[in-house]
Amino acid sequence: MSPQTLTLTIDPAAAAAPFEQVRTQIADQARDGGLPVGYKLPTVRGLAEELGLAANTVAKAYRALETDGVIETRGRNGSFIAAAGEAADKEAAAAAETYVRRAQRLGLDHHAARAAVENALRATYGADD
Repeated sequence: MSPQTLTLTIDPAAAAAPFEQVRTQIADQARDGGLPVGYKLPTVRGLAEELGLAANTVAKAYRALETDGVIETRGRNGSFIAAAGEAADKEAAAAAETYVRRAQRLGLDHHAARAAVENALRATYGADD
């Protein structure tokens, strides 16, 4: 992938839904610097046409990316890669706080709450090295 070029591949046989493939690939490219902060993304309709997807599928991916702080939409000016690191950190901290409060209400002690997180991390990211 050349710098500052959005490259997406949709695998119709993949387990992940097409919108999730779009979301993941854009997020990964933003995270690794392939798409720099301020990079203007294609329009929803343009990207949908290019990928052979429904516009609603791409719109759903863009909404998820915006919720995650990876992109920002500036009205009619379009959607752009945002400074996601800070937004992602804030979102993760808020999710962690919500989890801890819920675990405490459920009566889990510190060790049980931590074990649940470790199990979820292993299930999602694989075994730690």
